[in-house]
Amino acid sequence: MLLYPTTELISVVEAEHLASDGAKRKELEPKGRAEAFLQAGTSSQYHANRGSSQRDHSGKQETEVDDSMRMLVGLVLGLFVLKAAVAGPRFSRQVDLDTYDSANYDVDLDNLNSENQDIYDYEDGLTIDDPQIEIGTLAPPDYNYPVPEASLEEQVEQEEEEEEEELPLTPQLTPQGSGGSGVLMGPDTQKGMPTCLLCTCLGGSVYCDDLKLDSVPPLPKDTTHFYARYNRITKINKSDFAFMSKLKKIDLTANEITSIDEKAFMGLPELEELVIRENHISHLPALPETMSLIDASHNNIGTKGIHKEAFKDMTSLLYLYLTDNHIDYIPVPLPDSLRSLHLQRNNIQMMHEDTFCNLKDFNYIRNALEDIRLDGNPINLSRTPQAYVCLPRIPIGDLI
Repeated sequence: MLLYPTTELISVVEAEHLASDGAKRKELEPKGRAEAFLQAGTSSQYHANRGSSQRDHSGKQETEVDDSMRMLVGLVLGLFVLKAAVAGPRFSRQVDLDTYDSANYDVDLDNLNSENQDIYDYEDGLTIDDPQIEIGTLAPPDYNYPVPEASLEEQVEQEEEEEEEELPLTPQLTPQGSGGSGVLMGPDTQKGMPTCLLCTCLGGSVYCDDLKLDSVPPLPKDTTHFYARYNRITKINKSDFAFMSKLKKIDLTANEITSIDEKAFMGLPELEELVIRENHISHLPALPETMSLIDASHNNIGTKGIHKEAFKDMTSLLYLYLTDNHIDYIPVPLPDSLRSLHLQRNNIQMMHEDTFCNLKDFNYIRNALEDIRLDGNPINLSRTPQAYVCLPRIPIGDLI
C-alpha cells in the first residue's frame, strides 16, 4: 500500500519532466533548424569559392604549359630551317668561294713580288708627293689686235638703216589704186609688209587705227569698211580708193588731212558713210548720191567750202553733221529723208522762212527732220516763226 503512491508519484514526476523536456525541444527545434541552414549555406559558399580558385589556378598552369610548348615547337622548326639552308647549293657554293685552297693555284706567292718588280721598273726618287714636271714650250701671248674700222660705205648703209627704223610706217602707193595685187594678206605696203599684216582684217573690214600712217594704205579689193583713225594722214588722193566697188564706209577721224582730191570718193558706187571729223579740211569734196551719213565736224570748212546744192540729190541721206566749222548759212536744199542736222557752233546769222518748209504748199510736213541743232550760232530763232511750221519740233538754238 505504501509502495503504490510512491510509484505513482514517481510516474507523475517523470511525466511532468518528460513534458517539460518536450516543450523545451519544441522551442529549440526552430532555432536549430535556422542555425543548421546558415551553417549549410556558409559551407556551400566556402566550397564554391575554393573550387573557383582551384579552377583559376589550374587555368593559369595550362596557359603556361601552352606557351612553353609553342616556344619549343618554334625552336625545333627554326633548327630544321637552318639545317635546310646550310644544306642548300647556294650556301655551299659561297663557302667554297670563301674558302681559299692554295693547292688550286699555281702562283708562287714568294716570287710574285720579285717578278712584278722586274716588269715595273720604277725610277728612283719619284714619289707621289714629288711629281715629275714635264718641260715644254710656253703658249704664245694673247695679243689684242685692233679691230679694223668699218669702211665709209658700210657706215653710210648703217646710218640709212637706222633712219629707216625711225621713220613711221608709210604704206606704198600703187599706181592702180587700192585694188592692190589681191594676194591673201592684201597688197604690200612701203615696208614690204602686207596690209592685213600691218592692219587688222576681219571679213571685209580693215582696221588701221593708231599706226602712225601718213597716207592711206593699199586695200584689198573686197574691203567694205575701212578705219584709219588717229594717224598722220595729210592728204586723200584720187587713187587711194580707186576700183573699190564694195567700199561702204570710210572713217578717217583725227588725222592731219588738209586736202581731199575733188573726185576721191566719186568712184565708189556703194559708199554710204564718210567720217572725216577732227581734221584740217577746208573744202568738202563731191560725194556720191548713195550717202546716208556725212560727218565733217571739227574742221575748217567755210562759206565756200560746200558745193551749191551739194546734198539735194542724196535721197538716202539721214545724218548731216557739220558742227564746229566756219559755215555762215544753212546748206539748202536738204533732202526729205534727212533726220538729223547738226550745225552748232558755226557762224550762221540768218534763216529764211522757206529753209525747211514749202511756203507754196501749206500741207507740206517734214516728219523725218526731228533733230536740228543751231545752238552756238549768232541767230535769233524767234524772228522766223514761219520757218518751223512744217517741222515736228522746233530747232534747238537761241530764241532771244
